[in-house]
This record gives sequence, C-alpha cells and structure tokens, in this order.
Amino acid sequence: MSTASTRPPEGRYGRVSDEHADRRLRILGGVLGAVLLAVVGFFAYHYVGQNKISAEVITFKATSDDAVRVHLEVRKDAGASGYCTVRSQAEDGAEVGRADFRFSGADTRIDKVVTLRTTARGTTAELLGCHAG
Repeated sequence: MSTASTRPPEGRYGRVSDEHADRRLRILGGVLGAVLLAVVGFFAYHYVGQNKISAEVITFKATSDDAVRVHLEVRKDAGASGYCTVRSQAEDGAEVGRADFRFSGADTRIDKVVTLRTTARGTTAELLGCHAG
C-alpha cells in the first residue's frame, strides 16, 4: 500500500513565493491608497477650509461713461480681511475697468456700494473672485 502525500504536486498549484508577492502587492496597494486619500484630503481642506471670503454682486449701474456703481455683499469669517476683484466690460465685450476692493473688520457680512472707474461706458459688473489676505 502506498501512503498519500500531504504536499500538492509540484508546479500544479503555483509557488509559495507567489503568495508572498500577492501579499506585498496588497500592502503596497493599501499604502498607496492611504497616501492618495491623504493628498486629496489635504487639498480639499485648503480649498474649502481656507476660503474665508466670498461675495456676490447684488446690483450694478453705469453712473457715467467712466464709472460703474457696484453693490457687493461680502461674507467672511469674523476678523478676516481680504479683497474682491471686480471688472466691467463694454458692450462689445472689451474690459473697460478692473479694481480690487478691500474688506476687513469684525463683521461677518458686509454690504458695500463701491465705484469702479472705467475707461469707457461699462455695461456689466462681474465679480472675478475674493481672496483672504
């Protein structure tokens, strides 16, 4: 009578070193996934968490051929300071004015009417963005 072997036949079910390679690949994939998650979280925090000032144009009116009056509503963190950039364009789309308007103080909401000087009659007032600092 022959005795049954407890080892699988050679070459039939793969090598033991393949199990080590699979384990290494799983560990490497987990580490790379964690690093990717950390990088995405870092940029999301700085994009969302650090944006301390936001605003919108409520109304605007061309008061003359060289000025546009703009009503801005600014929302910010208490004590934060920064500026918002506003531009105006002529009827043909050419930019006729651009200026930065600064905001500071303890208020979290500021309604302010500002005058944007233009080189020709402005037909628009567009908020380009706000930045802390």
